Amino acid sequence: MIQGPINIHPDWEHIDGRLVFSPQTFEADIVIIGTGAGGGVAAEELCKAGLSVLLVEMGPFKTAKDFTMEERTAYPDLYQEAAARKTKDKAISIFQGRCVGGSTTVNWTTSIRTPKPTQQFWAERFAVKLEGKDDLTPYFQKAEKRLNISPWHVPPNPNNAALRDGCIKLGWEYTVIARNVKGCANLGYCGMGCPMNAKQSMLVTTIPEALNLGATLLSSVYVEKAVHQHGKITSLTCYAMDQNHQPQSDIPLKIHAKQFIFAAGSIGTPAIMLRSNLPDPSGRLGKHTYLHPVVISGGFMKDIHGHSGAPQSIYSDEFVWKHGADGPIGYKLEVPPIHPVLIGSKLSGYGQPHADIMHRFNDLQIMLALLRDGFHPDSQGGTVRLNDYGEPILDYPLNDYLWNGIRRAFLTMAELQFASGAKAVFPAHDDAKQVKTWSAAQSMIEDLLLEAYRTVICSAHVMGGCNMGEDPANSVVNSYGQHHQIENLYVFDGSVFPTSLGANPQLSIYGLVYRNVARLLAG
Repeated sequence: MIQGPINIHPDWEHIDGRLVFSPQTFEADIVIIGTGAGGGVAAEELCKAGLSVLLVEMGPFKTAKDFTMEERTAYPDLYQEAAARKTKDKAISIFQGRCVGGSTTVNWTTSIRTPKPTQQFWAERFAVKLEGKDDLTPYFQKAEKRLNISPWHVPPNPNNAALRDGCIKLGWEYTVIARNVKGCANLGYCGMGCPMNAKQSMLVTTIPEALNLGATLLSSVYVEKAVHQHGKITSLTCYAMDQNHQPQSDIPLKIHAKQFIFAAGSIGTPAIMLRSNLPDPSGRLGKHTYLHPVVISGGFMKDIHGHSGAPQSIYSDEFVWKHGADGPIGYKLEVPPIHPVLIGSKLSGYGQPHADIMHRFNDLQIMLALLRDGFHPDSQGGTVRLNDYGEPILDYPLNDYLWNGIRRAFLTMAELQFASGAKAVFPAHDDAKQVKTWSAAQSMIEDLLLEAYRTVICSAHVMGGCNMGEDPANSVVNSYGQHHQIENLYVFDGSVFPTSLGANPQLSIYGLVYRNVARLLAG
């Protein structure tokens, strides 16, 4: 039986898997797995077209009343593996949402269109259709209007201002970030869920509208596999999850539909396909998964208070394309919000030196460099594999090509921080010391032994693993997200990207899915 359904709004059909106690069967015209950027956009558009839509989300349905602005509740409630997901060798931390709205519920609102060099690379190398009627520009515009995306004209907080001011002093490019917010109070806690629904995530925009139009949402439900035969999926095998977020194998849920959309993200979507033994003649399923590997530099400046104010409002692309798309790896410069658990767990060192840094917490200025992976023969990303329990693990090897970019990024961030007025700078590396001059930083960084575990690396952007392209020999889906071998399967998330982006991914997913769902509806 089902105890419920539990409706967040009286008119919404929402079933919480944690309150399902017996096997169930569901049917719809279209089933969407995942409620993040891709799944949320697709759900609203398909419901507006009059189709019956069933959304399946492995995470819980949390709303503004649950967002306490505290890391101790946000991470276990809203993130994959309580924000402790890592690559196979534990060398890279991965932050991904696991809740209704997916990563759009917990991201930092940065909204950037797919860079032209990236689009050009995809068109040339994978024949991805991006010109003429397939141009993404009108779909970016549609997403920007729907989600209130526009440049953030409020003065940046000191953490972001340091990035801007350093760029001005050094003559480097910088840009004011566009954010998907409406009525934002500039709190700075976006990564823990917006407590006032100002962030225009899928949680407060497309998903409520889809539910208003009759969609059904299953939250806390685990999709094990797709059943397929004769080139079509016939059903999904799922399980209700318990209060500890574990699938209950004795409570199976069967879902039937005409069309199936996988939007579970660049680790989740390949995992379901692998568990389902879907055909993979290209041999690329789960492979070429990219991260924008992120390295960190800390500096001390007076009264930064980086926990307060829009977390990201300035970025610099000075070094993203400096050596061309497939030259030495480029990197984007941004800053993060500075919260105790997030920063304390990502700064290197331990014992008294680490405690001394945290004691000066409000004077910390943090820079990030996001490395643009996937464009060079020596930058082929990682591979999503299944462990002995059928759960996904990303194996992401680190090589000299990446380490070269990391060293250059450390140098760039240190130079930028000193130009911004830092009194001391230290890369997030176990052997790094606090240095007080740019020349001392150069000498130290050039001598650092760059290797896994000594160097702190993290990522919040997982892309690829089901790449799009027009040739089934080197792609999993076509330019519109339709699987090359499974007729009624579409992939509408960032796993279709053939490389990383060189930009934060949410707007790229929105624009691409708006275009591709229109194509699906047109037949």
